[in-house]
Amino acid sequence: MSLLRQLLPFAFSLFLASPALAQQLPVPPTLAAKSWLLLEMGSGQVLTAEKPDERLEPASLTKLMTAYLTFAALQKKTITLEQSLPVSQKAWKTGGSKMFVRVDTQVPVDDLIKGMIVQSGNDACVTLAEGIAGSEENFAQMMNREAQRLGMKSSSFTNSTGLPDPNLYTTAHDLSLLAGALIRDFPEYYKKYYSMKEFRYNNITQPNRNRLLYIDPSVDGVKTGHTEAAGYCLISSAMRDKRRLLSVVLGTKSDSARATESLKLLNWGFITYDAVTVAGKDQAVATLRVWKGLQKEVKAGFTADLVIAVPKGFAEKVKSDFVAEPRLIAPIEAGQKLGMLQVSIDGKPYAEYPVIALEAVPLAGFFGRLIDTIRLWFN
Repeated sequence: MSLLRQLLPFAFSLFLASPALAQQLPVPPTLAAKSWLLLEMGSGQVLTAEKPDERLEPASLTKLMTAYLTFAALQKKTITLEQSLPVSQKAWKTGGSKMFVRVDTQVPVDDLIKGMIVQSGNDACVTLAEGIAGSEENFAQMMNREAQRLGMKSSSFTNSTGLPDPNLYTTAHDLSLLAGALIRDFPEYYKKYYSMKEFRYNNITQPNRNRLLYIDPSVDGVKTGHTEAAGYCLISSAMRDKRRLLSVVLGTKSDSARATESLKLLNWGFITYDAVTVAGKDQAVATLRVWKGLQKEVKAGFTADLVIAVPKGFAEKVKSDFVAEPRLIAPIEAGQKLGMLQVSIDGKPYAEYPVIALEAVPLAGFFGRLIDTIRLWFN
């Protein structure tokens, strides 16, 4: 289980147990947008948010889910980058932004992905959806199942493109889960495609609509969206000094505004917070006694570095304490929650994170279980 997925249920409950510490947090910026959220990817912390659970039209941000399922199909080898998919009449006729594929031709998956991500081509999305699921309707069902699996509880998908539909909606919170999962689960595809500044197909060169790729070298994705109802939207991510932030900005007034407001949010997060590594990847936070197991102990920790954001000037005051689940009984599965890591700053509660089993502990044989049962009577 990846670290961010471990932390997803806790992302909105991290801040703050202490009113005294809350008074010392940086004052977040106000954006000219309907809704926004800033996520610290290393820990799942939401640094600031405005109306994160308000249902809004996602426009072409929908294509993040189309990309996620496409990358999953590549990972499962149900399609390949070299494979060519047929362009149907439906794909060719789909309105909105286009890659300009030709009907009744075959287009390589690699080109379709570039057309979907860089050019935001609706025709590319439909071609991919039909190639993966047989029809866009079937693909939409896959999108909704995946959304539920990722914890996107306030989202509904009806198409692969983001073209307006009364039953197509999501939230800033849900989009942060989706974009975070895409970056986390498919880093090789994210790196390859989302930083591309332009793509030429059918003798037509189109630039990436994400202006931040041209403005800030630390920004390496993610996706723009726009319809009349949704306004101008942008999900962006930046990596500075091995620290990644993800911003979701929905419903600005213009193309330039979504870039300006997103950069304002990212800069605020990097400038006002420091990153502190609380626990290392696959390093034991604690070694715990296991009863009735083939092994007597299990290592508890995190599957990736736990890097938390703390207000500037507080890094040296961070401490952590592990609180274990009472009495662990085998079998223990790898990834099973074994306790919580409670983080404090200057003695004041700040955040807490689930700590998981880094290894599995199978059930012991009959005599091993019997001995531990007797021991437990006296323990």
